[in-house]
Amino acid sequence: MHPPDEGKARERVRFGTDGWRGQIARDFTFANVARVAHATAGFLLSDARKGLPLYRDWGAPYRPAANGIVVGYDTRFLSREFAWHFARVVRDRGLPVAVASNFVSTPALSHAVVDRRAACGVMFTASHNPPSDSGIKIKSEYGGSAPLDVTAVIESLLPEEAPEPRSPEGAVSPVDLRAPYLARVRRLIDPGRLTSSPVRVVADAMYGSAQGYVAELLTGYGVDHLQIRSIPNVLFGGKKPEPLEENLVPLRAVIASLPRRGAPVIGVATDGDGDRVAAMDEQGGYLDPHVTFALLLRYLIVERRWRGVVVKSVNQTDMATAIAREHGLEVVEIPVGFRFAAEQILKKDVLIAAEESGSIAVRGHIPERDGVLSSLLLVEMAACAGKPLSHLVQSLEDDLGPHAYRRRDLVVAAPLGVVSRLRDAPPDRFAGWDVKSVETLDGIKLRFDEGWVLFRASGTEPILRTYCEMRSDEAVLRVLDEAERMARGELTLW
Repeated sequence: MHPPDEGKARERVRFGTDGWRGQIARDFTFANVARVAHATAGFLLSDARKGLPLYRDWGAPYRPAANGIVVGYDTRFLSREFAWHFARVVRDRGLPVAVASNFVSTPALSHAVVDRRAACGVMFTASHNPPSDSGIKIKSEYGGSAPLDVTAVIESLLPEEAPEPRSPEGAVSPVDLRAPYLARVRRLIDPGRLTSSPVRVVADAMYGSAQGYVAELLTGYGVDHLQIRSIPNVLFGGKKPEPLEENLVPLRAVIASLPRRGAPVIGVATDGDGDRVAAMDEQGGYLDPHVTFALLLRYLIVERRWRGVVVKSVNQTDMATAIAREHGLEVVEIPVGFRFAAEQILKKDVLIAAEESGSIAVRGHIPERDGVLSSLLLVEMAACAGKPLSHLVQSLEDDLGPHAYRRRDLVVAAPLGVVSRLRDAPPDRFAGWDVKSVETLDGIKLRFDEGWVLFRASGTEPILRTYCEMRSDEAVLRVLDEAERMARGELTLW
């Protein structure tokens, strides 16, 4: 194998909707980490920073560079070493910097930015990417993902190369970011509801950096639980640490092994950096992110008596819209990318915000998705209901009708061309259903009486993402099959 071309590796530092990710030792190198550190410090020291929309239009707080940077890292290979390398470069530029004393979840790092009133947060994680990857997420002062105009400035300030750090590790302070974060989560939980009836919890950390968080919180409340995949493993057991059904076989197996008698079981899983959540019922039934969001939304409105704006991404369920409107709440639909949710949270009184990926943020916390808090709220919901989780899912279906959802990512030659053709000439019928309306907030969304299908092109790969929600699995597959035939040129709609 030939070594990577260093010039090309330098060119590969590109920030997407949630940071920069790359392959360790090929794109993601100590040299490139130093370049990003140099540029991030330069951004904080720049006078042009004050004029950005997040301060001018969003209402985000502005903190001077002298407030410094707080750095966190996950359980991936070399994450700690990358974090300290970054911190030493920042220290060389004269800015205060603190590094987590141990691996932490992304929400814990985001909370630390707000709690410590830092000018910026930097999290070393590739989230749910394969074990071969690492990444950097930039967090603005409000504790959420930095918008693209921030990362665009950082990209523009990237030097051709950055000098090796001179400051020793001892010049940078290690800090405990976990304990203050868990204390914050405790303030958002209702202990009376959480312990109102017995439940048994299986907490799956997927070898990620939120390992032990859910267990520690449940222990404090005396809730029966066990934890799995809760040790560091840089290979994540050979799976991507993404809480999709196919990656949660160990969670299902543990639930199936538990005695059927006694308190009902609920399974919760967090992804590689702890900002996403997934759930399983007592029978090992996987709750897709749409059902999970709808259940939590209904619980917070009906039981917690919360009010506020409901924010959901364009690829999220119509069930949430129906629940919100039933209770007279405003619904705001946003493009895909949690930075759009953060913007709404800063501008409005938001009750809850969610994306299709299992990303959920709730009021009173940071404008950031949080898989640990979501896990505790799901347990609280189950305990408060005093019923198995499968019964709550059935109740949701009884109230709102059946729900089926799937996503299919297609490798095609020109995904943007497919979306453009649909935008220019949307069909009147699709897969046998009349198209009632066409939405263009993010990609192209065709609405039917029975549901919808969304087409979105990846900005970095030759992938067309197709999402579909209908009233049956059969209908979903029928729509997605037609979408695939159309995308591959096997079917002409025009």
